[in-house]
Amino acid sequence: MFSNPFRAKPALWWSVLLLLSAVLAWALTALHLPAGVLLGCMLAGILLSSRDIRLGVPNRLFALAQGVLGCLMAQSLQPATLARVAGDWPLFLGASASIIAASAGLGWFLMRRQVFPGTTAVWGLAPGAASAMVLMAEAYGADVRLVAFMQYLRVAVVTAVAALVAHFWTTQAAPMAPEVPWFSVIHAGHLGWTLVLAFAVPSVAHWLKIPGGAMVAPLIVGASLQALGLLVIELPPALLTVSYAVIGWSIGLRFTPSILRHALRALPAVLGSILALMGVGVVIAVGLNQWAGYDPLTAYLASSPGGADSVAVIAATSAVDAGFVMAMQLARFLMVLVWGPRVSQLIARQSRIDQ
Repeated sequence: MFSNPFRAKPALWWSVLLLLSAVLAWALTALHLPAGVLLGCMLAGILLSSRDIRLGVPNRLFALAQGVLGCLMAQSLQPATLARVAGDWPLFLGASASIIAASAGLGWFLMRRQVFPGTTAVWGLAPGAASAMVLMAEAYGADVRLVAFMQYLRVAVVTAVAALVAHFWTTQAAPMAPEVPWFSVIHAGHLGWTLVLAFAVPSVAHWLKIPGGAMVAPLIVGASLQALGLLVIELPPALLTVSYAVIGWSIGLRFTPSILRHALRALPAVLGSILALMGVGVVIAVGLNQWAGYDPLTAYLASSPGGADSVAVIAATSAVDAGFVMAMQLARFLMVLVWGPRVSQLIARQSRIDQ
């Protein structure tokens, strides 16, 4: 006679998600944890989705949040940073290629051990561009459920570890950034053009079907206009906070019970491969610190094999060289988009020949 009001009205579950996210985000932010809002919303999403509560961030809203993150990354790519990237292109190419090669090797190993069916492991471990890799994997016949599980578990684990490392390193080595007013706006005109960049450019990228374009297109356009002196990017804390929350929910709400049950047997292998990939990132970070002179935290975040968007949030809320971190993440992101499918197909084809 009486129906469950939460099932009858999904809006009530959204209210639960908002409340839980607010509590977790406040707690993590109070601990001065970088990306506390993103992590709190991600954890809230995981808790609800693990209880078979089906909520999802609308694609349009997710694209807008990615657009804001693209603007945030572009803001860090000042002309001096871009000039340094151009001068150090072998460094960027080598570091990005090393992570991609390590992920391909680990995927090949898991595929050879038949931990996952077909090419699932190869697609699941491709670093960065998680959404694009899931879509491409489905097009090439991999088990998209397991690919999604591996991709978003990697993003969640790497994001959480990177935030913890940034937290403990920052509290010991550098002061936290001063707080700014929630709706702080320095120049209304700059804010208006930034909103056009964040909201209109992703729509054009979607229409042109550019992989990862919701974040990459505003990043490239914004950095170019900024370098030419035609744009000053302004992002109020309130807008960034909402974007962080949307990104966190988009990650956490993907961990459905069916995916978790399907992947439970392979969980040790998945976590082992993720930790191995993170270990490669640490080795690269040591090289960046010893031979290129970057501070350890900057080097670690730059080589971290997480999602470019989540690492961007951590870098923006930590005392690091954010421009270098953004540039390195962007370089790998673009390389994965261009070469990821080709590398995955090559390994899968070679594995079939060997068998």
